[in-house]
Amino acid sequence: MKTVAIYTDGACSGNPGPGGWGAILLYGGHKKELSGGEGRTTNNRMELTAVIRALEQLKEPCAVELYSDSKYIVDALSLGWARAWQAKGWRKPDKKPALNPDLWQRLLELCQVHAVTCHWVKGHAENAYNNRCDEMAVAESLKFKEG
Repeated sequence: MKTVAIYTDGACSGNPGPGGWGAILLYGGHKKELSGGEGRTTNNRMELTAVIRALEQLKEPCAVELYSDSKYIVDALSLGWARAWQAKGWRKPDKKPALNPDLWQRLLELCQVHAVTCHWVKGHAENAYNNRCDEMAVAESLKFKEG
């Protein structure tokens, strides 16, 4: 199984508001950058979209080292929260609805195909790939700003 490193980030101006996401895939000596955005979204939706779009690029099952500054993503995957929400009909332990079930459903499907290991990285710090993802996400969000 090939090992791919993926760095992701999401950004939103207002929550909800115009948002963007960025992802970098690294395999061997290859690097692929992806980005996109939406006119009215949330930061967490952009964080999730970045991971989903990056995983969708993989053409075969891979061992994925996922690097994100989103505790929401890292903890929900690593600690099993997302699977628990899914098992309870997208409800959290307090019986409130889990947010973004459509994106979590897709991400969990992709995690069935790929062996994903999550790593939390400090945002806006020394990690050049995370910083690049942030730059792409912010640039995409600006495309949707009015005025």
